[in-house]
Amino acid sequence: MQRRFLGLTATFAALGMTAGLAGCGLSGSDSGDVTLKLVAADYDLTGGDTTRKYWDGLTAAYEAEHPGVQVEVQIESWNDVDRKVAEMVKTGQAPDIAQIGAYADYAAADELYSADELLSIPVQANFQAPLASAGEHKRTQYGLPFVASTRLLFFNEDLFEQAGISKPPTTWDELAAAAEKLKDKDVKYPFALPLGPEEAQAETMRWLLSGGDGYTDGTDRYRIDSEQNIETFDWLKTNLVQKKLTGPIAPGKLNRKDAFAAFSRGEVGMLNGHPSLMQEAEKKGVKVGKVALPGATGRAKASMGVADWIMGFKQNGHREEIGDFLDFVFSDENVLKFAGDNDLLPVTVSAFSRMESDEEHKNLREFLTELPNSQLPPVGKTSWAQVSDHIKQNIGKAVTPGAKPSDVLGQIAREATAAESAE
Repeated sequence: MQRRFLGLTATFAALGMTAGLAGCGLSGSDSGDVTLKLVAADYDLTGGDTTRKYWDGLTAAYEAEHPGVQVEVQIESWNDVDRKVAEMVKTGQAPDIAQIGAYADYAAADELYSADELLSIPVQANFQAPLASAGEHKRTQYGLPFVASTRLLFFNEDLFEQAGISKPPTTWDELAAAAEKLKDKDVKYPFALPLGPEEAQAETMRWLLSGGDGYTDGTDRYRIDSEQNIETFDWLKTNLVQKKLTGPIAPGKLNRKDAFAAFSRGEVGMLNGHPSLMQEAEKKGVKVGKVALPGATGRAKASMGVADWIMGFKQNGHREEIGDFLDFVFSDENVLKFAGDNDLLPVTVSAFSRMESDEEHKNLREFLTELPNSQLPPVGKTSWAQVSDHIKQNIGKAVTPGAKPSDVLGQIAREATAAESAE
């Protein structure tokens, strides 16, 4: 696979353009009365209505400038949003805009407008270039990155101090040694390793990257059972799992949500976390330390990047109105507000630069630092959903007693090759 590293070099900078030119393409008089349907995911971890308030404020501001266009917003939980949008599309009731987790299947079915059919040149050019690349299906961009995130090694500073650990680990051996000290102090989860089916594909990718490889090669082909990847899981099994350093629940049965909840309760010494967990844990009094996940012998070559996507559907034929609204969505003000309110990272060059220098967002600087060297999962491949599911259901077996990581990774690799051949 062509590696999708999140750099800050972008066509935007070369063109010398500025973002935030949204809202200048349509007016009520030249567009006629149009109602756009937007389905968006709920990012509020506490069950509140912050996501609803964000979209209500944004759409009210947009409609005030565009009296001929109304935007109806439907907010759905992350548990339901992808399924509900799929059902709407299947029954001929596609939304005009969907902000969800994946775009590739819709792009492959020719159900989406491409980015250059929707966005003004300054807005499209303002995306961080590798994020835009990750939104491509067969070299055309359909997925518009909405927010981004990276993953860091989180550690409980108080538990580290009680265990006599003076500094966070920088290598796998140091990580294992720290976990031993935490275990000696009866920490319930010295290192929480959630390889349960909720999000095992993400935890797995972080470890594969720290071991020097990943899911795909330089030609965009899966290589899940590479020698380096097998060595990574051999190490996890031998040095963490078999030594009972991963807690009372088998990694293959531990889901991310439960691991994060345990961290927020102060029961976890270390785990791989994202910005929203930092926010929740600190609210509950946990002193959170954050560093890059160590590599086998030093700093890992890459950390994992994640993006959620927004896209425009062709079904209702509102291309101009969709594009003009999305130009507005990607103004610096709107990008920074949503990212900042949810402790996530902005997807545009101009908003990223502003967040980097803004003292208000200093708690995100470690994540921002990792973003340029992050790699995304192969989300542009229509086979990825199936491959990801195989990983979720099976990767936990690789660290169980009596299992060989090479056998488990080999089986997943064969299923990935078959899925890719069927694309």
